Amino acid sequence: GGKDSLTLLDILLEKKKKAPINFHIACCTVDPNAPEYDPSPLIPYMKQKGVPYFFEKRDILGSAKAILDPSKDSICSFCSRMRRGVLYATARNNGYNVLALGQHLDDLAESFVMSAFHNGSLRTMKAHYQNDNGDLRIIRPLAYVRERYLREYATLARLPVIDENCPACFEAPKERARVKLMLASQEHVHANVFSCLLRTMKPLMRGELEKKRGVHAQQANTKTASSIPVSMSVETTHVPYHPNSRDDIWGCGSEWEMVEKDKKGDFWEFLNCAERLSKL
Repeated sequence: GGKDSLTLLDILLEKKKKAPINFHIACCTVDPNAPEYDPSPLIPYMKQKGVPYFFEKRDILGSAKAILDPSKDSICSFCSRMRRGVLYATARNNGYNVLALGQHLDDLAESFVMSAFHNGSLRTMKAHYQNDNGDLRIIRPLAYVRERYLREYATLARLPVIDENCPACFEAPKERARVKLMLASQEHVHANVFSCLLRTMKPLMRGELEKKRGVHAQQANTKTASSIPVSMSVETTHVPYHPNSRDDIWGCGSEWEMVEKDKKGDFWEFLNCAERLSKL
């Protein structure tokens, strides 16, 4: 229901007309049962678009208040994980094998900075990966697109954007909002800061750092094993480095290497990353 998701829907519908293969599109909105959040106006909009629409209502906010400690736990993170689970289940139950999410370059940059500042780790979101069960492929076609272009398109196209008015988000500290302001102030001084961040994140988005760590670990195990007397039976097991079990923190494969477009280019050409959806 946000500007990013609704813009992504328009892109997918446009690309569907030209794609060399046939694929089906459906949308899903998860209502966390927050009184201030009402995505129901999307129901007639999706009907007008001719898009199958799944409206899933869950008492996520109530569960968060019952389970989490507000002084320690992030309600937003909990809500995000629960929503993702509902999206996975909805896709499986209705025969869809690809989940397209609307995160953009600003989101990836903010996640990268937050991870570096607060966790001491070089991480960001993937743009193309499979879930742990291997039955769903998750893609972020807008991973190279700036948020301001999506906002501009949503305004020009008069999309029925549903604002997020969750009271928990406004009551809890919003670290992402602080990072967003920090990056905006830096961009005012250094106009190419997001281009630099994109180049910095590319090895993470391709998973190159993860692969290098795995190779180094394997070499260390091999070196250790070679120093053991031959008469001994040594069993070495290589365990790839993975600091977090969540599979949505590492980058995309090399097939997602895309040409960076100048903001003066045509809007649809700028959003050429959606062409990768032809692999659906």
